[in-house]
Order: sequence, then structure tokens, then C-alpha cells
Amino acid sequence: MMSALQTWTKGMKPRYSDDVTIDAIMREWPATIRVVLQHGMLCVGCPIAPFHTISEAAREHGLSEESLRFDLDAAIERAGAD
Repeated sequence: MMSALQTWTKGMKPRYSDDVTIDAIMREWPATIRVVLQHGMLCVGCPIAPFHTISEAAREHGLSEESLRFDLDAAIERAGAD
């Protein structure tokens, strides 16, 4: 059964939607916490994390959204999210 955060894409791989918050992503896929920290983001435990999407968090931290998404997706894949 898919979680509310996952949608099916062409490859039938689970993926988060654009409006999911950074907090929800870290809760659903704990392997992404390391990615967030490696990007210098202090979203873990931040009171704003439940409100920021990936786009907003990347913009607030001056990061490449594309790079952040790539690394989050890679962590989810490595963790075997299915």
C-alpha cells in the first residue's frame, strides 16, 4: 500500500509530490535526513520544516533545488523505498 506521500511514476517507483514538506519527507524516508544535513540544512527539528516544501527549503538555504532533489531521490532509492 502506498503512503499519502507517494505517487506512481512511469517506472512504478514511489516518489514524493512537489507540495510535500521537507519534514514529511524526512519522516517517511529517514535516509533523507543525512542528505538534508549534508547540504548544510538544519531542518531536522526546525519549527519551519513542517511548512517548507523542497523548493522553498532550497531557496531559503541558497541551494540548487535540482541537486537537492537528486540527492533526496538517491537516498530514497538506496533505502529501497517501495
